[in-house]
Parts: sequence; structure tokens; C-alpha cells
Amino acid sequence: MPLSRFTLFLCLALTASFRDAHAEPVDMALVLAVDVSESVDADEYLLQHEGIARAFENAQTVDTIKAGKHGVIDVLVMEWSDRDKQVVTVDWTAVRDQPSASAFAAKVRASQRSSNGLTAIGNALLAASAALERAPDQAARQVIDVSGDGMANSGVPPAAVRDALTARGIVINGLAILASEPWLDTYYNDDVIGGQGAFLLQVQDFNSFATAIQQKLLAEIATRSPAGSRLTAAQIQ
Repeated sequence: MPLSRFTLFLCLALTASFRDAHAEPVDMALVLAVDVSESVDADEYLLQHEGIARAFENAQTVDTIKAGKHGVIDVLVMEWSDRDKQVVTVDWTAVRDQPSASAFAAKVRASQRSSNGLTAIGNALLAASAALERAPDQAARQVIDVSGDGMANSGVPPAAVRDALTARGIVINGLAILASEPWLDTYYNDDVIGGQGAFLLQVQDFNSFATAIQQKLLAEIATRSPAGSRLTAAQIQ
């Protein structure tokens, strides 16, 4: 027997109330959106995977999180490639101390590559936004951290999605890997990143990913990027 409209409304209201009752204030909800398109080979994928895990195991990351107003952030890892290939590989996890950071790193290492395909950055941003919509806590900031090694060649235009998301107060930061497309930093600046204090890091190859993601996380957690700036370019060797 189908639910009446009133019953359905009541169920949705109770679900929302339950979620709100268990929500806590956090300093940031962060989506790590990782490129796994065809241009990223198996070794490069592992460098990204391990780089994220190592960044959260770093004591400096934990200290920076604990120094925040609430001393906790929510983090999610989403892999993306083609327009219909966005997969959450590590769901929302609260990180507040070394044990929770280590547990998050272990989840990252335990996950497997989800796809490959074309490079649909705009669709990845839409999926990251959807993930933020279901974040479990009340975040002071919502941030999407996009890392990739190529321009969009499929799906919706990323600039249009970027503009819609930043109008809602979401910040989109970038990590451009220049191994295949040396001009990618300019593209990310013009079409991908945006929002209050948004910034971009650029690396020459995947071997520098771990260093770059660590620096990027510290900047995002501590909100050290220049206020109102569209781009703070830093090249990691």
C-alpha cells in the first residue's frame, strides 16, 4: 500500500530531525575529488591514493585540525572520470585527532580504483555538491578539492557548474598535475576553481602529489589562502 503524502512528509521530517539531532558543528566539510580517468595509470593512481593517506597520518594535519574553532572536520573521498562515473570510495568521516585521522587513512588505503574513462570535471563537481548536501554535520565551510591531470573532454562545462556552486558559498580549490598538459593550471584557474579564498596548487608530475596534497590540506583547514583571491599559484617540485 503506497504511503500517503502526509505519511511520507512525516517520515521525511522525522528523518531530518534525527539527522539534525545527531549533527555537530564542524569547521569544514571537505570533498576530495580525485581524477581516475584513463590518463591516470595504475602507478599514478597509487601515488594519489597513498598521498591522501599519508597527508592525514601527518601530525601537522591533525594539529591544524585540532586548532580550529570546533577541532573537527568531515572528509569524504570521491573518485571521478567520465560523466556517469563518480564513486564515493570513502564516505563522510569525522577527523578530530590522531586515531580518527589514522582510521580515515586506513579507509583510503583499503579502497579500490572505481573507474576510468573520459574527463568530466563538471559532472564531478555536481557529484561533489550532492555529497555536500548529505554531509552529516553543520559545517562552517564547504570545500571541494579537485585534483586532476587534464582538461574536461566530456560532460557539462565545469565553469558553469563552478559558478552555480560558488554562488551557494561552496569553495572549489584545485591541484593541477601538469605531466600531460603543461597549460592545465591556466585552465583550472579559468574554469574550475572559485569561491572565497579559492586557490590552486600545481605539480609537474604525480611524484609530487603527496607533498602537494599535504600543503593543500593544511591551507584548506587553516583557511590560509588569501581572502577574495581566485588564484594563489604554488608550484611543487
